[in-house]
Amino acid sequence: MSINVILVDDHDVVRAGIRAIVDKLGRGISIVGEASSGSDLLGLEEKKKADIIIMDIAMPGINGIEAIEKLLKSNPNAKVIVLSMYNEKNLVQRAFKSGAKGYVLKENATEEIVRAIQEVHGGRYYLSPGISGFVVEGFVAGRPKGASGASEKGLSARQREVLRLICEGYTEKEIARRLDLSTYTIHAHKTNIMEVLDIHTKTGLIRYAIKEGIILP
Repeated sequence: MSINVILVDDHDVVRAGIRAIVDKLGRGISIVGEASSGSDLLGLEEKKKADIIIMDIAMPGINGIEAIEKLLKSNPNAKVIVLSMYNEKNLVQRAFKSGAKGYVLKENATEEIVRAIQEVHGGRYYLSPGISGFVVEGFVAGRPKGASGASEKGLSARQREVLRLICEGYTEKEIARRLDLSTYTIHAHKTNIMEVLDIHTKTGLIRYAIKEGIILP
């Protein structure tokens, strides 16, 4: 039985490299589609319904995490393998919490991608050995006690959303328009966020947001 795969990465050379590996080593594995963004994937997957989606995290527009969440709402049976250059614990956690079944580092893709496809298609998880010290089952079920996170710092879901937009470079006026709130409300959220986190510079907020997986590096 053939395993049908869709590749999602905004770099043509990465997609070409993965395709070459699969064509050479992936017996029974077929690349049935490619997309350069999360948005393109959502339209393509409706037509192709692949067994496995291999997806980068850091992409313009809808990033890989958001794309996984949207994809699984429309197709809960989709199996996603994240292909990323980042090995930060919080990014790995976010990927699996969002519903990914595998996480492969790009530097190891040549040796691992076919094995990852086979493992995930067989109903198992796959994690690159370089980050296998993270306990996958633990953060699929929920963060272990004592794990750090924005929610434990006292930030509400709305405040995390405002923090993400601040770190992405939006002005208070732009954030207010996007969230359909007043500029005064956004300013109040920003002030409260800084007080709760005891961080009072934008650079500090960005560092915190990356560390906690609120934004991607």
